[in-house]
Amino acid sequence: MSDALINGLAGAGGGIIAQLITYPLQTVNTRQQTERDLKKERRKLGTVEQMYQVIKQEGWERLYGGLAPSLVGTAASQGVYYYFYQIFRKKAEVAALERRKKGMGDGTVGMFSSLMVAALSGCINVLLTNPIWVVVTRMQTHTKISKKSELDTVAPDDAILAAVEPPPYGTGHVIQEVYGEAGFWGFWKGVFPTLIMVSNPSIQFMLYETMLKKLNKRRALKGKSAPTALEIFLLGALAKLGATVVTYPLLVVKARLQAKQATTGDRRHHYKGTSDAILKMIRYEGLYGFYKGMSTKIVQSVLAAAVLFMVKEELVRGARFLLAGDVVDALRSKPP
Repeated sequence: MSDALINGLAGAGGGIIAQLITYPLQTVNTRQQTERDLKKERRKLGTVEQMYQVIKQEGWERLYGGLAPSLVGTAASQGVYYYFYQIFRKKAEVAALERRKKGMGDGTVGMFSSLMVAALSGCINVLLTNPIWVVVTRMQTHTKISKKSELDTVAPDDAILAAVEPPPYGTGHVIQEVYGEAGFWGFWKGVFPTLIMVSNPSIQFMLYETMLKKLNKRRALKGKSAPTALEIFLLGALAKLGATVVTYPLLVVKARLQAKQATTGDRRHHYKGTSDAILKMIRYEGLYGFYKGMSTKIVQSVLAAAVLFMVKEELVRGARFLLAGDVVDALRSKPP
C-alpha cells in the first residue's frame, strides 16, 4: 500500500470522527452565517442557546440535518486532499533534494513549497466535492415549525407554507431543488469563494508543518521519540485557529450563496453571485456581516482540526505498524 493511499484513508477516517463530534456546532454556525433577519440578530443568542432553541422548536435531529451527505463529503474531501497532498509533497521533497545536490537549500521543503502543495491539493478537492457541500448547506439551514402553537406567532402566509411543507427534506429532495433552481451548475454555487478559501488549509498545513518540524527537532535534541497524540492535537488546534481567523469572511459568503435564495420579497436576501453577495453584505450589514458566528466556527474548527490530526496520525502509525508486521512475517515464513 502506497504512503499516499495510507494518508488518504487515514485523513478520511480522522475527518469522519471529527465531523461526528462537532456536527451540531457546524449546523448552528451555518445558520448564524446565513441569518439575515435583523429582528433575530438583535436577540444575540449564544451558541448553546441557539442549540437549545433548535432542539425545542424543531427537534434534536435538526442539529444533525445533512449529516449523511456531510460524512460522505468529509470522507471524500479529506481522502482526496490528503491523497493529492502526499503526492505533491513527495514531488516537492524530491525537488528539494535535487536543489541540495546543486548546492541550493538544505534539502527540506520550504514554507512556500508547502503552501503551494496545500493549495494545489485544495483546488482539486474543491472542484470535485463542491456539489456535496451545496446539499449539506441546504439541509443545515432548512428549518421547520413542528408545533401548532408556534404557527400562531408567524404571519398567515408563512403559517400556510409551514403547514403544507413536506415532512421529508432528504438528500434527494435537495438535489431536485438545487437542479430545479439553477440546473447542473447550481451544484457549484459558491465555488469561487471556496477556491479562494483554499488559502485556509494552505495556511493551516503550512503552520502545522512548520510547528511539527520545529517540535521534531526539539524532541530529537532531547533524545525523545515522535510527538505524542496530545502534542499533535495542540499543533492542529493552533494551526486551524490561525487559518480560520484570516479566511472566515469568505466562508460566510460561500454559505450565503449555497443556501436557498429568496426569490420573492426583499431582494437583499437574493445573491446573483460572489461580487453581488459581497456588495449587498457591505451595504446592508456592514463589516459585522462577514464575521457572523465566528466564535462558534473557531470552537468547531479548532476542535475538529485537532481531533482530525490526532486521529489521522494514529491511523497512519497503526497502518505502517501493521504493514511492517506483515513484511516481517513474510520474511520469516520465506524458506531459506
